[in-house]
Amino acid sequence: MAEHVVPHFHNDPGVPVIEIGAHEFMCVGATPPYDHPHVFLDMGDANEIICPYCSTLYRLDPSLNSHAAKPPECELPLTAAA
Repeated sequence: MAEHVVPHFHNDPGVPVIEIGAHEFMCVGATPPYDHPHVFLDMGDANEIICPYCSTLYRLDPSLNSHAAKPPECELPLTAAA
């Protein structure tokens, strides 16, 4: 099993905003097999970014660790993306 260092997030719940603890991450859209192409997103100096595939707004929450999300069900477990 290969672990991913870059955090992965999905939006199965269909929420408009997902707060995350990382500036750089992968959006997979929905959990596999219903995912969109896994896109690497980098907020740069900004505190939020919109996924160009699923239009989910990701917002930085520095109080979270890099693999954490609010809501927590939007975190993609390490084993799910391998």
